[in-house]
Amino acid sequence: MFDTPSTFGAAMAIALASPATAQTPAPAPAPTESDTRFVIGEVVVTARSMARSTETILTSVDMLGGDIAQRQSVDNAWELFARLPGVVLTDFNQGTTSGRFSIRGFNGEGEINAVKLMIDGIPSNDNAGGMTGIDMISPLDVAGIELVRGTSDPRWGLNNIAGNANILTRIGGNYLDARLIGGAFGTVDAQASAGLERGGFSQNYLIGYRRTDAYRDHADLDRLNLAGKWFYDVGSTRIGAIVRHSVAHAQEPGYLTDADADTDRTRSYAVSATDGGTRRIGQYSLHLDADLADPLALSVKGYANSLHDDRYVRYSAGVPQQRRLTEEWQYGATAALHYHPRVEFLHALMIEAGGDVQVQDNKSLRWLTDRRTLTSQTRDQDFGLTVYGGYLQAVIEPTDWLKITPAWRIDRVAGDFTNRLAGTTAPINDYGTISQPKLSVAVTPLTGVTAYANYGRTFQIGAGSASYLVPPRTTDLAPSINEGFEAGVKLTRGRWLEARVALWQQTASGELKRRLNDPSGDVDNLGRTRRRGIDLQLDLKPVRTVALWGSYSHQTARIVTPDPATPSQAGNLIDHVPQNVFSGGLDVTPAPKVRLSLWGNGQSSYELDPANTQGRYGEYVVLNAEVAYKLTPKIEISAQLKNLANERYEYVWYDGTQRLHAPADPRSLFGAVRLTL
Repeated sequence: MFDTPSTFGAAMAIALASPATAQTPAPAPAPTESDTRFVIGEVVVTARSMARSTETILTSVDMLGGDIAQRQSVDNAWELFARLPGVVLTDFNQGTTSGRFSIRGFNGEGEINAVKLMIDGIPSNDNAGGMTGIDMISPLDVAGIELVRGTSDPRWGLNNIAGNANILTRIGGNYLDARLIGGAFGTVDAQASAGLERGGFSQNYLIGYRRTDAYRDHADLDRLNLAGKWFYDVGSTRIGAIVRHSVAHAQEPGYLTDADADTDRTRSYAVSATDGGTRRIGQYSLHLDADLADPLALSVKGYANSLHDDRYVRYSAGVPQQRRLTEEWQYGATAALHYHPRVEFLHALMIEAGGDVQVQDNKSLRWLTDRRTLTSQTRDQDFGLTVYGGYLQAVIEPTDWLKITPAWRIDRVAGDFTNRLAGTTAPINDYGTISQPKLSVAVTPLTGVTAYANYGRTFQIGAGSASYLVPPRTTDLAPSINEGFEAGVKLTRGRWLEARVALWQQTASGELKRRLNDPSGDVDNLGRTRRRGIDLQLDLKPVRTVALWGSYSHQTARIVTPDPATPSQAGNLIDHVPQNVFSGGLDVTPAPKVRLSLWGNGQSSYELDPANTQGRYGEYVVLNAEVAYKLTPKIEISAQLKNLANERYEYVWYDGTQRLHAPADPRSLFGAVRLTL
């Protein structure tokens, strides 16, 4: 599909020459006294090394257990994040471009992609920051999900604007787990995950296939996911390799007008009859972990990611169909050295130094088409991007009730751009050295009570051609600097109660917003922005057979100082950001063989454009229910009813001339049988 540049060999050599995360399935340890993490379900630990661990991050960290993720029936893995607090889901429902999740007052439109995505610690965003790599994940292979919110995490630079997410998959162990799902809209889903561990060598495999006709006309989806993971322990060192591959073919139903979204929700217009696409994704990584000495550990990973995304799309009758072809190769390495020196006058001290490099080889092409026949080319861009950075972090504990975590990260950017249509080239914007100081403090005045506060900076650079000094621009664009503050309190009472409240704010200078339908791929200046909010979370287990959890977030995202070209937008709300986001659930086990679950999520309405003139849309509350019964200790059958109350809701956007709607699925029933050996 692609020619693999020599950089791949270099990245792999780096990984083999130095140590990755040793991964051994084990129950997640109980939270430490100053732990600010919030856990839903049971997380399986896949890394024994402390290097690059969220345990050193004193901010709002949420963890979703694999036990919850594995039993979900979803078309797309990003839907799993509905179970995590404070997450906004944007459901385009357009084939392979299905949707995404967002946090901390950022929207999921794709204009500003503010979450760094990792899979087993491997960066998985595309050039624009989109989370295309998440398509490689099948729920049955998930061991846990970590979501870090805020600006105080120094481990990552590029794309880590509002936080980061790491999807941990099943590594190690001896098991065979298979699940077959069938149900509404002609959906068939078959997944199998297997592990075999003998004599220090572990191997794990996944195969996942999903086929659905979908709720709307002309919306068929067909996806195959494959993964293989091999790890070998040599004394205190573990070497490993992971290979993932995903291919999806999907039709796109298009968007509906106001009237049709109300009266004919399954409809797909004739103009969308040939819309759809194919997406192929690959990820290849080498891992090495080593305990160099009792207080010293080293973790290094090398990787290569490939993306081939070929899409035909026509948004409305007033515009022509486009073919959008994206081809990307990314190569990189991450490293961290974790040291626990013994200091007499301190309760504990940890020092961690780390860094990463990401090299991208990108091609972005577009054509105007007529029912998939090319009529003219509007884009032919070839550009390379290299982002490299490092950080130094200390976790200082003067006493057992006080933890101070100062950190500093710097990043630099290099690259070149070629417009093959015009025959011109351009250098990278001179972003200089991007400095990002961070500081976190946690105090535990009483057992089970942790008060914490943090401060940090993150950055945003342009995506696509906007990263380069392309005419008519003659002045380098500066990076947009995000500055964030957070203060919170976490309460823990044994294993039956966890609660957390956090106040936060994040401001940005010169925020950049992608022009999604612009052939040049350039950006607009949204201006100076401010996002702030409050997050409330509760996890309650009053008795062994009952678990109750809930969350509520109130947030606002405003344009404080707009671009000089749009002065009227001062004080306006940023589009597609609901001010209220909530989720919750109840799990009951009334008998050893029976499990009952009720959960849901929702949000308030949002503005459709920065001018705030098109009304507010997007409000919903969706409830889901599941009943499961164990026929034998190894076989479980279950039924899942999604959108229990048959809520009518949709994603809505404004194209400059009209509002366009993508209706969501109505009430739908799915049945499953699961075999675990």
